[in-house]
Amino acid sequence: MGTVAFLGPKGSFTEAAARAILPNETHKPYRSIPDCIDAVKENEVECAVVPLENAIEGSVNITLDYLIHHQRLEMVAEVTAPISQNLLVQNQHSENWEKVTTVYSHPQAIAQCHQFLRKYLPDAKVSLTSSTAEAAKLVSEMDKGISAAIANDISAKEYGLTIAKSNINDYENNRTRFIVLKSGNFNTGSFMRSNTESNYKTTLMITLPSDYSGALHQVLSAFAWRKINLSKIESRPMKTGLGNYFFIIDVDMKMDDILIPGVRDELKALGCGVEILGSYPCFQWEALTMNGSVK
Repeated sequence: MGTVAFLGPKGSFTEAAARAILPNETHKPYRSIPDCIDAVKENEVECAVVPLENAIEGSVNITLDYLIHHQRLEMVAEVTAPISQNLLVQNQHSENWEKVTTVYSHPQAIAQCHQFLRKYLPDAKVSLTSSTAEAAKLVSEMDKGISAAIANDISAKEYGLTIAKSNINDYENNRTRFIVLKSGNFNTGSFMRSNTESNYKTTLMITLPSDYSGALHQVLSAFAWRKINLSKIESRPMKTGLGNYFFIIDVDMKMDDILIPGVRDELKALGCGVEILGSYPCFQWEALTMNGSVK
């Protein structure tokens, strides 16, 4: 058995995802996404589960940027899970939640519930935390005033809070991709279950030559004429000056011996930098739950 880092504390969405995809490992909370990634690199744990992208708010930039610029790890699996945000308060405030003066949560959760906050708690101060579970923990420890956390129902149970309002996210189809990152020889067979069907994805990082006109068009053409489907293309700053970007591209196929290596070689011939960040199975929360993976 190995140890899996997750964005904590206990009760976070990330913990639920970690337990779904790696149910047989030991799970250890860390305070931030960089801390989770560092723990893998420093051999404190065998792998980490961190949020990568939300259907409403897009990519979790701290995950991408830290992974690219600071600690490069291999992407080895992902699980996509439904996200339902709730307004949590201490039990004695369940009837007067509209008097909440401060709302605590992760920045993405706050953004996902913008319309609710604007309509029902327009005067409440918003205070950002490292995770939704951290927000719930903070609110549970408050001894003055009326505060609330935006978090999941697992956090409510974990920290003894009441769900004052449920499903407060602005859009119903709220889902998050969580990625498993590893370094070294951790056995990924823990989540390669024969009874759980999954699709595969390959993620590439591509940098463009600065003096090549139409380079991005050439990059996309290299995938297009091979009939390789791209499910995502996103630019992120290189942090070396304005106008300098790298691209993260998700390909809907497993790393093979011909097509993707052909793309890589063609792009390198154009002067592009190409890195394969991982080729991995992609699971849905519902399938893992149906197969008894969630404990």
